[in-house]
Amino acid sequence: MISSGLADLEPVVGKLLDRHLASAREWFPHELVPWERGGRTRPGEPWEVAPGAALSEGVRSAIFVNLLTEDNLPYYTCALVSSFGAEGAWGDWMRRWTAEEGRHSIVLRDWVTVSGLVDPVVLERARMQQVSGGVAPEPWSPAGTMVYVALQELATRIAHFNTAKALDDPAGYEIMKRVAADENLHFLFYRDLVSAAIELDPSDMVAEIERVVLGFAMPGTGISDYRAHAASIAEEGIYSVAVFHDQVLAPTLRYWKVEELTGLDARSCEARDRLLKHTERVQRIGRRLEEQRLERKDDHTMLETPGAPPGPA
Repeated sequence: MISSGLADLEPVVGKLLDRHLASAREWFPHELVPWERGGRTRPGEPWEVAPGAALSEGVRSAIFVNLLTEDNLPYYTCALVSSFGAEGAWGDWMRRWTAEEGRHSIVLRDWVTVSGLVDPVVLERARMQQVSGGVAPEPWSPAGTMVYVALQELATRIAHFNTAKALDDPAGYEIMKRVAADENLHFLFYRDLVSAAIELDPSDMVAEIERVVLGFAMPGTGISDYRAHAASIAEEGIYSVAVFHDQVLAPTLRYWKVEELTGLDARSCEARDRLLKHTERVQRIGRRLEEQRLERKDDHTMLETPGAPPGPA
């Protein structure tokens, strides 16, 4: 029903938009960017890491991917409009969301450029490749899209904030934290929209939740060397399978009370069983990968510590 009855949810969209506008904080990218760091780059000069701007591979990859994902905004907007339409409260929300998301690429790019964190030529070529390719998640059904963006907005918030915590840069920390705060409000909108949809048609929504979760991936397809960047980000502990399970998937499914829902049809009961088994499997994989990551980190620390015993031959 949800997939063909968006009008039933439009009053909810209107109320959630009003709540969002009451909670959203006006901010200006230019006030957060440390402009005093600028003036280093001149046309044709090779890029060098700015003094004091050395970053680990994982943090640099996180900044790179976060920014390019924000740059791809036009295609995400198109995907959402194709699912929800552009009229009424749905359209009002889409336009507001797009305007807020646009600030993110502005502030991130200005900060990265003036701080000398990433080679601007490499970054611009990657942006051209990403946007010229027009790659974005395939539009789900309206119900599936609600579920996907709820999970994706929360995952993005966590990725931005974990990147902030990994930075030794007060200005960068404040920028990433501000962007993460926006993403959190976007998550709350979609999380509660899904809750309302579940009340209208729990069977349809559980089936869609299962379908989306089993195929869930962050919208990084199309970014240059995305798999390598994703591996570096996971190795840094910024965003990984464990983070996805513990901070995104499990708490959101609990909030939607998926395990407790009653009145489901047979098809949706089976979908829920598959979903819960999949969630348990993601947890096991995440824990195993996290244990391996921490072991590698401990081994690396021992090798760098003066007087540490040598590793096995």
